[in-house]
Amino acid sequence: MNITLEKQQSNEASIKVSLQPEDYQSQVDKKVKDYSKQAQVKGFRPGKVPVGLIQKMYGKSILVEEINDIVSKALQNHIKENHIQILGEPIPDQQSFESIDWETQESFDFTYRIGLVDDFEVDLSKKLKLTHYEIEVNDKVIDETVVNLKEQFSSMINPELSESGDILFGTLTQKKGDIENDTTIDPVDLTKTNAKKLVGQKPGDCLDIDLSSFYKDQEKIATLLNKTIEEIEGQDMKFTFEVKNVNRKVPAEVNQALFDKTFGPDNVKTEEEFRAKIADTVSENYQRETESWLNKTVQDTLLEKTKITLPENFLKDWLKLSSEGKVTDADLDNEFDLYANQLKWNLISNKIAEKNELKTEHEDILAATRKMIEAQFQGSGLGQMVDQMDSFVEHYLQGEKGQNYMKMAEQVQEEKVLDFIKSAATLNEKKISLDKFKEIVGA
Repeated sequence: MNITLEKQQSNEASIKVSLQPEDYQSQVDKKVKDYSKQAQVKGFRPGKVPVGLIQKMYGKSILVEEINDIVSKALQNHIKENHIQILGEPIPDQQSFESIDWETQESFDFTYRIGLVDDFEVDLSKKLKLTHYEIEVNDKVIDETVVNLKEQFSSMINPELSESGDILFGTLTQKKGDIENDTTIDPVDLTKTNAKKLVGQKPGDCLDIDLSSFYKDQEKIATLLNKTIEEIEGQDMKFTFEVKNVNRKVPAEVNQALFDKTFGPDNVKTEEEFRAKIADTVSENYQRETESWLNKTVQDTLLEKTKITLPENFLKDWLKLSSEGKVTDADLDNEFDLYANQLKWNLISNKIAEKNELKTEHEDILAATRKMIEAQFQGSGLGQMVDQMDSFVEHYLQGEKGQNYMKMAEQVQEEKVLDFIKSAATLNEKKISLDKFKEIVGA
């Protein structure tokens, strides 16, 4: 067997695998004998089918199967043993395969295209300057959070007369038709002019509504009538709405009940403690957001500073081939740059991890999973289940046929690399307002 690599350019090459009879014949002969022992052919006892007959009946398919297996293994071994860093998988040259005469040919040549990774260096030093933002949690932010919590834990009352912002429940009845449906009309879906028409209504009142002018969204109208868009097409949109109930949200009061609903029973006792706890919680949430932005900045900066030339033509061909037709040329035009950047980042991340011996251990994965599940339980009233946490962690990591474990391993490894980069760079801490941070990230 002879295997040769020929570079077409720095990041694309072809590998040629050449076989002679001595490379495959013994395996083919063995497989034919095995078939003769197992085959059931009319007129012959099991295990007594002549080898010559098996060769005549199945020889070609056995030859093709064995040679494909030999070539595939030889190719992968060659890549591994010679430490060839490839992208994607080798693409077989169809012409070299289609030109084979399996009936008469004894020597075979198979050619594969491969995409290579150009050698590159990642510059990690204090010259790499990054900014880590800290969002200031001031009284304005706390006040806004309190308002949101009061709204989140609001209660519903049913006053006799509607005011601005109230939701009306009632029956829509088509004037010229047979459509009728119980539904709610929420002023948030309406223009200010139309929303005013809901004010001053009480149960039993009737409103004449032209839905086509009341709502701009056809899908919303269809939902109100419990119909599809196709079903309401061409229908008369003049309806009568009979009010059956007025629903009003009443914001929760700032008291012990709100404290308990927000942070769990008896964790907060006074409004002062409540605001302090909000400040801590909001600060933690913002810290996750600023850390996420810093990680994105790290990736964007290294992608810009690290020169990696990808074999784009090869990768596009491989993506289309490996997707079995699911990836189109249009998909590649729209999304290839995103794919290429993610691939480049993976290459950078792997190189940093390998060079600095950053390894993910099983204990790291367990700890990260535990932290994730604890965060999900936070504030959900499941704190008493902490003694079962090991069971939750094990169950999660075994889920999706082990894919959850692999995802957590990748996540932990990514965090290790990002932390290492940030420790090697110059990190400038900067306090800013929430509005300024939103401006920076384009939120």
